[in-house]
Amino acid sequence: MVSAATPTREIQRATLPNGVRIVTESMPYVRSVSLGVWIGTGSRIEHGPENGISHFIEHMVFKGTKHRSAEEIARSVDSVGGGLDAFTSKELVSFNTKVLDEHLPFALDILADLVLNPLFREGDIEKEKGVILEEIKMEADQPEFVLHETFISNFWKGHSLGKPILGTKETVKKFGQNIVLDYFNRVYSPKNILITAAGNLDHDKIVELIGEKFAGLQVRDTLPVDTIPKTHAPFILKNKESLEQVHITIGVPAYPLAHQLRFPLYVLNTVLGGGMSSRLFQNIREKQGLAYAVYSELNLFSDTGCFMVYAGTAVETATQVVSSVIEEFRHLKQELIGEEELRRAKDHLKGSLMLSLESTSSRMSNLARQELYFDRFMSLDEMLESIETVTRDEVQRIAQEFFREESIALAMLGRLRDVKLKRSDLAC
Repeated sequence: MVSAATPTREIQRATLPNGVRIVTESMPYVRSVSLGVWIGTGSRIEHGPENGISHFIEHMVFKGTKHRSAEEIARSVDSVGGGLDAFTSKELVSFNTKVLDEHLPFALDILADLVLNPLFREGDIEKEKGVILEEIKMEADQPEFVLHETFISNFWKGHSLGKPILGTKETVKKFGQNIVLDYFNRVYSPKNILITAAGNLDHDKIVELIGEKFAGLQVRDTLPVDTIPKTHAPFILKNKESLEQVHITIGVPAYPLAHQLRFPLYVLNTVLGGGMSSRLFQNIREKQGLAYAVYSELNLFSDTGCFMVYAGTAVETATQVVSSVIEEFRHLKQELIGEEELRRAKDHLKGSLMLSLESTSSRMSNLARQELYFDRFMSLDEMLESIETVTRDEVQRIAQEFFREESIALAMLGRLRDVKLKRSDLAC
């Protein structure tokens, strides 16, 4: 077993002989522990008929294991006042819990049981297919979700990163025990599992407990290397007469999550649409009164990224909103942001970062993010210093690199019969 400590934070790492990684952070001033089991999977490594299978398996493990029924799983963490949750993203699946420190062995036993011993009974699979199909219908009734999926599927067209996490009605209906077991056995392998914990804990004790549960997991073939997705710049106007608003997404490529210029990118996002003082909010909502919701966001992955702007507005003002967003792109390319604006953005980012790391659950998730994407751990001071050193020139250079007509993607959803837009309207 390999074990090492990080001097700048109370973080320790260990690796079981079969490849399962363990990262802990001691927070002795709290009485809780957050624990997460992370699987290096997600919709981007699904191919063809597998689309949605990662999310489906995330649901299925709660339907019963060799040692617990679905009801016992649901009652287990509740019985000690804790929380049990799971989620699937494009690149990860997470099973996590938060409990009092004294209940850590119990919580680990539950998570290990979910990940190692699911039953995947045919009857449960059939019932859960109905649940997922209803989830797909629910999301299809939300215009913002439909617009986002439309945008992403065309932005990364032809790559699995552009496929929906939930899968489609067609793929989910065909899921059976064989495909579930095949994918589970391939993906839930030791070298693809990371376990993180943060709170009032003892590293050696946790490693011992995890070893008891996971050491017997057999080494399997490594996952195939995924291809780097190519970005596209679609121009999509999707008519839906039943909507009262026109929903708009404008996006451009961005850096991968661990890129060295990620902090200037965060500042650019904050200045453009990251809060109430941002340019988009102040111009489009406060000055022009064109939208209630308008913001920008970053969707960053291991090898690619997307910078997106969203707005919802009336049919009559849709082209004006698009024009206003493009105008803000143009200003960021042509002019340095002001010193005061840069100061506000930095303080906003630093405040958000510090507040986000106050709980054990956020620290536990942060450990996973840094282990999986950075393979090192940054102290809070190092992250704050990285934000502080961002310059106005760096922010402008990023805007000049990405805000180009040929790179700008547009998707709109709503009553668009009278909306007149063409690609040249995106020139900035």
